[in-house]
Amino acid sequence: MRCPFCGNEDTQVKDSRPTEDNSAIRRRRFCPSCSARFTTFERVQLRELTVVKSNGQREAFDREKLLRSMRIALRKRPIDADRIDRVVNSMVRQLESSGESEIPSKQIGEKIMEALQTMDQVAYIRYASVYKDFREASDFNEFVETLAPEASPGM
Repeated sequence: MRCPFCGNEDTQVKDSRPTEDNSAIRRRRFCPSCSARFTTFERVQLRELTVVKSNGQREAFDREKLLRSMRIALRKRPIDADRIDRVVNSMVRQLESSGESEIPSKQIGEKIMEALQTMDQVAYIRYASVYKDFREASDFNEFVETLAPEASPGM
């Protein structure tokens, strides 16, 4: 493992342990060259996934991109970072075990929408506003009305 501080390729593992949900191995490392300490995580990857975008372009699946989009939607919401990580791990496992190596970006977006809907309504609406490309305030109103059709503005 290369040291992120000095670039030395000969680092030492000082401590290894599984993460709380046993989905990864957390390793504390030490660089003998610059004496820096840093943490790495190793995750099991069942298969190489490729994301097929709506325009037909293909790119390698990036777990961090999925995690980043969830964190942006959940920013300043009362959701624990560990819970977000567990949800992302679950989504990645579902995608890897689906048997498909090419995943449409729309399928990933729908999985995020499903997860956010159960986690936090505000984050769900935030994500939907980008995912569904809301252009006007009326787009928000229409979407929110689909969430709670029994609630009316006069009540």
